Amino acid sequence: MVNALIVLALSYLVGSIPNGYLIGKFNGLDIRHHGSKNIGATNVRRILGRDWGILCFVLDFLKGVVPVVFIGRSFGNMEYSGIIAAIGAVLGHVFPVWLGFHGGKGVATSLGVVVGLAPFPFFVGIVIWLLSFYFAFRGVVSIASMLSVLIMALTAFVCKLFGFRSAPDWITVTLLFILAIIIIVRHKENIKRLQEGKENSFFEIKK
Repeated sequence: MVNALIVLALSYLVGSIPNGYLIGKFNGLDIRHHGSKNIGATNVRRILGRDWGILCFVLDFLKGVVPVVFIGRSFGNMEYSGIIAAIGAVLGHVFPVWLGFHGGKGVATSLGVVVGLAPFPFFVGIVIWLLSFYFAFRGVVSIASMLSVLIMALTAFVCKLFGFRSAPDWITVTLLFILAIIIIVRHKENIKRLQEGKENSFFEIKK
């Protein structure tokens, strides 16, 4: 029990590092007051340019990888340590204590979590994201993100259902569906803009 709490707490702290906010401050602004007012990589890209957006995405992605691969495995003798680490990392990103529990939408960090827990569903989800972003929905990040995480969860479910060798366990499958739900809920404003036809394409960003 103590080990589980340690893994959860350490993973939360890693996940709660507000990279987008810190990058904004480094550039002399509060990213929460610009663009979509989100601290995620897409808004950082929109306001500060491509390079800063890429850096933000990579750092947020690593916030998912590090807890699962390193913190979780440091307690490898504990059942489901990776799952506990994943939960802590995503909660930290979405609800960071340093910003009054108002964080990002969880996409990049969830991707980092999934690559550590279920590599094959991650690969399928990334392919879907690329196809959605570049072809099907032409630069609409929100649709590509929501669709890809849902496909990751469904892929994990199908792999487990049919007994594929690479299939994660049912706890991991359940976690992937929970992550998909969290990400979709966190995109509620994007969904509203999509319904109104006001959601911007990433390709419209000039920087």
